[in-house]
Parts: sequence; C-alpha cells; structure tokens
Amino acid sequence: MVVSTVRYRWLKSHSMPLYPCFTIRPYCASDAQQTARVFYDSVHIGAASFYSLAQRQAWAPEIPKPPLWGQRLANATTMVAVKNNRVVGFMSLTGGGMLDLAYVLPAVMGMGVAEDLYRKILEIAQDRDLVALGTEASHMARRFFLKHGWREVTEQTVERNGVELTNFLMAKYLK
Repeated sequence: MVVSTVRYRWLKSHSMPLYPCFTIRPYCASDAQQTARVFYDSVHIGAASFYSLAQRQAWAPEIPKPPLWGQRLANATTMVAVKNNRVVGFMSLTGGGMLDLAYVLPAVMGMGVAEDLYRKILEIAQDRDLVALGTEASHMARRFFLKHGWREVTEQTVERNGVELTNFLMAKYLK
C-alpha cells in the first residue's frame, strides 16, 4: 500500500500536462484553408453520431473554398486555436452578437480547445457590452452551450442542399 501511494504521488508530480498546449489568437487570411478543413472534418467526422451521411454531405458537401470562406471569417470576429502551427479550432462572433461558427478538429475534442475559444469570444462580447448572444447549434454543439448556461429557444429544421437537418436556436444573456 505504501509503495502505490508513493508511486501515485510521483506520477501526480511528474506527469505531462493533461491537455496539449495551444494558443488562441485572432484569425488571419492565411488561416482560411486550415479553418475550412477544420469545419469539414468536424462536420463529417465529429458530427457523425448525430447526423446521417446524407445530412453531413448536405451540410458540408466539400471543403469550403478559401476566398469566400476566408471573407466570411474575416467579416466576423473570428478567433482560432493553434497547436504546432496548425489550426485545431475556431469560433466567430458577428457584430450583432451571433456566434456564427464554432468548430474543433475531432482529434482534439474534449481537450479544452472549445472551452478556451468560447472564453475568448465571451470576453470579446462583454467588452462590446453586448446584452445577449445567439447561435444555431448542432446536436453536438447544443450540449456544449447548455453546459455553459445557454438556453434552448427552439428546435428547428433547416434545409441544406435539399436535405433537412435539425439544429437548435439558442441564447445566452450576458446581463
């Protein structure tokens, strides 16, 4: 018993960080291709247990093209999470308080990337003195937002490329 206690203490004091290190920074134009890939992989791999193949193909039929995709991200306040010079997640906030995009690579889901991106977006929203935030969350994102005090306004059906998908209109009051 004494040996296992000592070993536990040694492991606790000498273990690697629980989550890999990454940085949060503002989006720049050179991130367009990597964020497009994060979006595509998140939809096709990360959301696979929530949406059918047909729904995922309708949602993201291909990797978005950098010029239009980059313009969409640049027109919002977009923050990216970077690990080893690779974008592993991003979130964007419109001027009107809509959390427009929130995607993380499936390989790093559950490692704090979404948490840190969300904290930064929330800080920006509070600095802008926004009263509330809104989003249209997927099944997977819905769980994340509920955990962070958002409320579900309504379940809705949206059509993407002729296919119906369910998402959730959600709100978070800041004041």
